[in-house]
Amino acid sequence: MVISSHTQPTASPQLINFLQQKLGLSENALTLGLRQSEVEQAPLPVVLWSFGLITLSQLQQVLDWEAEQQ
Repeated sequence: MVISSHTQPTASPQLINFLQQKLGLSENALTLGLRQSEVEQAPLPVVLWSFGLITLSQLQQVLDWEAEQQ
């Protein structure tokens, strides 16, 4: 479990689209990740990885994608 004392921004529609289209994340996995991310106040990609819903390699893909978006 990852718990942060800082409020995390909600996942952008672009991030959700990336997770579904590029990584093939299922709707159920995404729903679980979003809910747990809110509970833990943790970044969605980290929560997805900590729950085993994405691999370490996929986490790196997400982080690289996020860096490109900035």
